[in-house]
Amino acid sequence: MRRALILAALLAALAGPAAAVTPDEQLADPALETRARVLSRELRCVVCQNQSIDESDAPLAHDLRVLLRERLAAGDSDDQAKAYLVDRYGSYVLLRPAFGPDTLLLWLGPLAVLALGGMGVAIYLRGRAVARPDQLAADRLDPDEEARVAALLNSDEAS
Repeated sequence: MRRALILAALLAALAGPAAAVTPDEQLADPALETRARVLSRELRCVVCQNQSIDESDAPLAHDLRVLLRERLAAGDSDDQAKAYLVDRYGSYVLLRPAFGPDTLLLWLGPLAVLALGGMGVAIYLRGRAVARPDQLAADRLDPDEEARVAALLNSDEAS
């Protein structure tokens, strides 16, 4: 029983995302349907996080798939259909948005965070490496303490 559950879990984990396109959405022309499927894999469902409209079961993803197919059936090129959706929903609808003023933070944000983290680590390590004279003096033993430590060490060795 346990083996069957483990096997089922592994198979479920290995299964890729199923396309959520329903038969009533599909276009009669196979060439147009192929274009629509390729484009729908490049468009993000604005309700789901990082899921294409091709994979999403959300009602809005269904509406976007239908709208995309309507645009393609009306004669729009792939770029025109994507541009229509970007104009309507913003560049967030693209899974791989182009580098531009509105996506500057998206592309450069991780580099800025990495640079700030590196600077923070460098400042921290530099502060630890520079020894302050008052700390060095406080860390040293005075002659009486050194004598007591030596006596303790000698008494431990003798026993």
